[in-house]
Amino acid sequence: MILARNLTQRYSLSIPTVASRADPADEPVAEGTSGGSRRAPVLTVLDGVDLEVGEGEVVVILGPSGSGKTTLLGLLAGLDRPSAGEVALAGVALADLDEEGRAALRADRVGFIFQSFHLIPTLTALENVLVPLELLDRDRAPSPAQAEATARGLLERVGLGDRLDHHPAQLSGGEQQRVGIARAFANQPAVLFADEPTGNLDRKTGEEIINLLFELNEQHGTTLVIVTHDLELSRRAHRIIHLAGGQVERIEVLGTCTGGGSGEAPRSGAGGEG
Repeated sequence: MILARNLTQRYSLSIPTVASRADPADEPVAEGTSGGSRRAPVLTVLDGVDLEVGEGEVVVILGPSGSGKTTLLGLLAGLDRPSAGEVALAGVALADLDEEGRAALRADRVGFIFQSFHLIPTLTALENVLVPLELLDRDRAPSPAQAEATARGLLERVGLGDRLDHHPAQLSGGEQQRVGIARAFANQPAVLFADEPTGNLDRKTGEEIINLLFELNEQHGTTLVIVTHDLELSRRAHRIIHLAGGQVERIEVLGTCTGGGSGEAPRSGAGGEG
C-alpha cells in the first residue's frame, strides 16, 4: 500500500545579509566549509528513512517533537516532495506525478485527519463532509442525493446526526474532530493519515475519538498511518515506527491490532538505517 525508500528531507537555512548583521564576522558557516564560505547551512529533517506499510495495516509513527514525524507523513501522502528518495502510494510512484496528479490521487485514495481539524468555517458539518465526495473523479462521484446520504450516514455514525447544520464555531473540539473523522472516511479511502488526532482534545474526549476512529477503520478495512505522542494509542497498532533525529530508531511489532485493521500484521518489511 505504501512503500518508501531512502526518504530524505533537507531545507536550506537563509543567511542574513552583511548589511543586516551587526558584525559580518558573526555570519554563520555551514558545517564542513571554510570560514569564508557563504553557503547556507542545511537542516536535515529526515535522513534515509525506509518504510513499508501493508494493505489494512495500522501503523503508528512515534517520536518526540522535532523527530520528523509530520514531515514523514506529508511525504508519504504526497503533500510534499522529498529532497531524495522515493514513495509509492497505492501502487503509484509519486515522483511520476505532477502536483495536479498527486492531488487527484489524494482525492481518490487518501483520507486525512488533522490535529487542528481544518474544517471549512463557512460550511456546515454536513457540507464539510460532502467536500471530498465533490472532489472525486466522475467515474467514482456519487449523485448529489447519494453523496448527501453518505455524509448524513457518517455524521450519524459519529454521533452528530443532530448537528448536521451546525458550523464549526458552534461545535466543541471533540465534535469538530468527529466531523473530521466523518470527512476522512467519506471517499472510502484506501489509506488514511492521521496527524496527532487527539492532540487538541482532553483525555476523555481523545479516548472517544480514537475508539471511533478504530471502529470505523475496522468496518472499512482502511490502511491507517497515525502520527502521535500518545503511548496508549500506539499500543493499539500492528507496528510502531520509532523516529528520532529524522531516522528510524527501531520498529516495534505488536502483532495483533486492538480495535482495528485485519488482525495479524502483514508481512511487510520496514527499515531505516539511520
